[in-house]
Amino acid sequence: MRTTHTLLALLASLLIALAAPAHAQDAPTEPQPQATTNANSEADPDLESPRATMMSFLEAMNDASNDPNAAVYQRATRTLDLPTSLPPESRRIAARELYAVLNRIGMVTEAQLPAQTDAERFRYYPQPDIVAHATFSAKYPGYIISLTTDAQGNWRFSRNTMDSIHEFYIATEDEAARAGVELDKTLIEHIRAAVPRSLKGSTNLGLEHWQWIGIFLVILVGIILDRIVRTILRVIWHRIEQHAADTPDQQSDTDTLNKAVRPFGLLAASGVWFLALTIGLLPPTPTMVLLVAVKVIWITGLVWGGFKITDLVAEWLATQAGKTETKFDDLLIPLIKRTAKVFITAVGLIYLASAFSIEILPLLTGLGIGGLAVAFAAKDTIENFFGSVAVILDRPFEIGDWIYVNDVEGTVEDLGFRSTRIRTFYNSLVTVPNATLVRAKVDNYGRRKYRRFKTMVNVTYDTPPEKIEAFCAGIREIIKLHPYTRKDYYHVWLNAFGPHSLDVLVYMFFECPDWSIELREKHRFMLDVIRLADRLGVEFAFPTQTLHVAQLDPTAEHNPANIPDTHAERRAVLEGRKLARELTQDQPWKTELPGPVSFAEEFDSEWEARGDSAG
Repeated sequence: MRTTHTLLALLASLLIALAAPAHAQDAPTEPQPQATTNANSEADPDLESPRATMMSFLEAMNDASNDPNAAVYQRATRTLDLPTSLPPESRRIAARELYAVLNRIGMVTEAQLPAQTDAERFRYYPQPDIVAHATFSAKYPGYIISLTTDAQGNWRFSRNTMDSIHEFYIATEDEAARAGVELDKTLIEHIRAAVPRSLKGSTNLGLEHWQWIGIFLVILVGIILDRIVRTILRVIWHRIEQHAADTPDQQSDTDTLNKAVRPFGLLAASGVWFLALTIGLLPPTPTMVLLVAVKVIWITGLVWGGFKITDLVAEWLATQAGKTETKFDDLLIPLIKRTAKVFITAVGLIYLASAFSIEILPLLTGLGIGGLAVAFAAKDTIENFFGSVAVILDRPFEIGDWIYVNDVEGTVEDLGFRSTRIRTFYNSLVTVPNATLVRAKVDNYGRRKYRRFKTMVNVTYDTPPEKIEAFCAGIREIIKLHPYTRKDYYHVWLNAFGPHSLDVLVYMFFECPDWSIELREKHRFMLDVIRLADRLGVEFAFPTQTLHVAQLDPTAEHNPANIPDTHAERRAVLEGRKLARELTQDQPWKTELPGPVSFAEEFDSEWEARGDSAG
């Protein structure tokens, strides 16, 4: 008797999987084409005939009553013609519903099942000569349980049967089981058993009233969980912000973190929706449709969250890179950030393709066939990409360098896959393809160790030679004392007799990391030269015209200049050096090296405080 019950349950499950949901008056007459045989393939022994398929299903479900593990249910669901995209839990529920309907229909003997059939389709229900409970079909007209065979000769419960099995299961839920064994209820079956009868019964869209309520509650729980996850993350990151110092960089980190919470809330909500669908809240058909939508939402949240995490890591790395002396990491971090985002996008597209059941391998094969055309079309893009790799390896410039390339002069702001962006001194942004940089001559002013400064200091012709000597010596001493000047090479000499002045050549170098510091130190140096000239009584010349009337008196005497003694030059040099030391002895840069140029208001506030304290 137990074997008969098992066989009956297997037959019932198989037939429900193959039957299509329809009422008696709407049930179409299904064609009965002749079966075709495939000489090159062999059928599975467990599925080679309607009898073998029914026995395989019943035996698997009988084993599931004792040990409901995944392997047992996989044996049962392989006899069902179900979509491959259907999740395992939904496939398991379909098998259980088919088994329950077969038990309610009645008993069948193995001898009543044909070993083979000449048609591709075998209808099990309704057939009074097979199903013992013949009045069952009159009570529930329109439902068909059938088996169909594929090209390999494997028999399975038909797709039409499995599409209608849920409605058949609901319609016959008040029928007592006439065969088979009782299976332990699943979570969704316990939920449905607790639902009042007034909320049961299919609506026009094929869902019961309690399922509509369940959909609403699941969506609501997902939205609430989304808000909870966002709030928790914001609280955690707010505490991190409180423990951090109040600096602009850390404030920027906090802003990035606050923007990163949304994708994680979306991931939590989609996780709830996915769980509700996999436990069998809805029938197979709407489950498949909504699963695709939920997977798309989940993949979107995953890619979005990956982008936000990449931004956080890149921002932290940029902060750390700003503390180092080299600028190579400043150039590399944005490129790594873009590479990571491209990789995350590629992974997201692969998972998105799997959500829509798109085969990746044939797609890649098609790309391989058309690869030559794609390569020609993307020649410039590929060339620019390898140009960016060459720039990174060769390192002709770094972020922040002042360069001159192809009539473009400015500061390097960004290096991308395709191009490099240069901010000109007119504040315009010029985009230079990376392939051009590989072939072009790049003049990198930012790599200068020294920045040359050459000028002529014009003094009046009536300046005594001793003062000129002291003036030149004082300028040399200022060069030695200033913090950002090159000490091993400079020239300060009386260099020319100009049309209106004596020209003193000042040729020196500033050792500065950027242009702003160079301008500041040049300003400081020139002010000290002006102070030195004032202390020595040296006057700067400017273009003038003097009308000189010659002396016509031949008796007029000429008073020649005094001949300098042996130590006159040395005394002038010592005087110039002494004055230069006096001018610079109380300067703040004597005790502390000036830092980078700051455009913030703190500098002015600091000096205002010093001025107030000084009275």
